[in-house]
Formats: sequence, C-alpha cells, structure tokens
Amino acid sequence: MNIRLATEADLPGILDIHNDAIRRLDAIWTEAEETLEDRRAWLQDRENNGFAVFVAEKDGEILGHGSYGTYRSRSGYNKTVEHSIYLREDAQGQGIGTALMEAIIADAKAKGFHLLVAVIDSKNTGSIVFHERFGFVNMGTLPQAGHKFGRWLDQVNMYLILNDDPAP
Repeated sequence: MNIRLATEADLPGILDIHNDAIRRLDAIWTEAEETLEDRRAWLQDRENNGFAVFVAEKDGEILGHGSYGTYRSRSGYNKTVEHSIYLREDAQGQGIGTALMEAIIADAKAKGFHLLVAVIDSKNTGSIVFHERFGFVNMGTLPQAGHKFGRWLDQVNMYLILNDDPAP
C-alpha cells in the first residue's frame, strides 16, 4: 500500500468512497450524493489553500483518502484545521486509516498548523477510540447537532494540539 498526495486521476475512487459513506454511514451529514465535478472542486480548493489530500493506493486502486482543511473562515482560526478520513468498507482494519492519519498529522505540523480538529458522530465509537490512540482529546458532545436518515445525531468534538508554538 502506498500513501501519497491525491491527483485528479484519483477522483473517481475518492468519489466512490465518499458517496458510499453518504449512503451508508452517519459520518457525512447529508443524504445528497456528490458528483465528480463536486469532488474536483473540493480537491482544487484544498490544493489552492495549501491543504493536503492523501490517498491510500494499492495495485492502482484507491482504498481510502484523508484530508484536512479550513475549520472556520475567520482569520483567528487560520492555525486550526479540521480533518477527515474515509476508507472503502473492505479496506478497514488493515492499518490504512492509521497511515492516512500519520500523513495528515505530519503534513499539518510541517505547514505550521497548531490544532487539528475531529468532528465525529457520537455513535461512531470506533472513530473516537481511533482518535484517542493518536492523543486526541474529547472536548465534548453537541446533542442533536445534526440529522440524517430521519433521526437526530450528536456530534463529538475532539482535538490534537500539533505544536507548542506561541500565539501569532
């Protein structure tokens, strides 16, 4: 397996994983699937703003992807980023998520970001434990913060401080 920066050629694989997550999981709080053009705009936005999108690839197939981007748009948040990682269902439990997380953390640190944020559906205990293994701290739950599939969803917020730099 190879972890590398995503290219436009990877977008069909990324889109398949993304739309599968929309259809099956509470992880992405929308029921509207995206198009290839939507994912192309997303990748271009990440690249144009200096953020990374990584893919896990094996034998030419995209097994997962991870990225980080703007947490909030105001300038006071410019050292804080939010990340996401999604894997094909058949690629889970093979260390791919770990490899993607390591790439995200290393890249965000190298680019001088201070805080990495995770926003997780509260029922996704596997993701919460996964983040704890990397040192993420649970900062609380927002009850009924969103909805999908006809029910309310609670949002767990977690964070990882990436460096001890002084405030800008």
